[in-house]
Amino acid sequence: MANNSKTTSSLSMDDASEQISLPQYARRPGRAARASRKQSAILGGLLLAFLLPAFISLGLWQWRKAEAKTALQIELDSRSHDAAIAMPTTVADVDSLRHHRVILRGSYDAAHQVLIDNRLHQEQAGYHIITPLRLAGSTMHVLVNRGWLPPPADHKQQPVAEVPTGEIELSGIAVLPTQRFFNLAAQPTSGWAPVWQNLNIERFRSAVPYPLQGLVIQLDPTAPGGYVRDWPRPDERADRHRSYALQWFGFAIASLGIWAYFLIRRP
Repeated sequence: MANNSKTTSSLSMDDASEQISLPQYARRPGRAARASRKQSAILGGLLLAFLLPAFISLGLWQWRKAEAKTALQIELDSRSHDAAIAMPTTVADVDSLRHHRVILRGSYDAAHQVLIDNRLHQEQAGYHIITPLRLAGSTMHVLVNRGWLPPPADHKQQPVAEVPTGEIELSGIAVLPTQRFFNLAAQPTSGWAPVWQNLNIERFRSAVPYPLQGLVIQLDPTAPGGYVRDWPRPDERADRHRSYALQWFGFAIASLGIWAYFLIRRP
């Protein structure tokens, strides 16, 4: 009987020990989880303190670029409706002349005419005909884009683009040649070739023996001596920069939301 009593007493003490110790073990994971969550919140907050200002700054930078592009777009659109001005015979300020309607008088240099390949019109590839014009009373030349010409049936052949002779008067819009080049093959850096993949003013200047304006004149549709002239409206792509700005602002909101979620969620 005594042994049974001792055994019962021992079991009771073991049960009590388990009842006391089990809550202690149960509480330990909760404390560990809270400590881990606190540490994650601190680290996340430090990371957010770096990322959030960066995302907002990048968004504001792109938004300001969009506003500047919008203002320039409005100015360029209005210039095309202004009265035409005479093309200067000295080196022109390209920014002040850009997208102005100009009047030119002079004669074409047929020997240095080039065809710009892979120009699209109504989804058909063809050529832009670029012909230098010597301005009357000077040695200054300016490049005239006389329009789009389809390729011949035999694509190994080049189209024939007749050049008007004698002194002529014409009008057009002064534009900057694109600086976004994509070459399907290596392009020569010297010498002359009748077909180019892109119009590079500096390359043209190095290949001709006379001064050349830094602009290209898109020949008016009503001017003589041209081909298909369906010129696109100049696009400064302000919407693209607005899209970039919204993306950066979205990153800022998303990073703040992710940090808040991990901060308030239960373990």
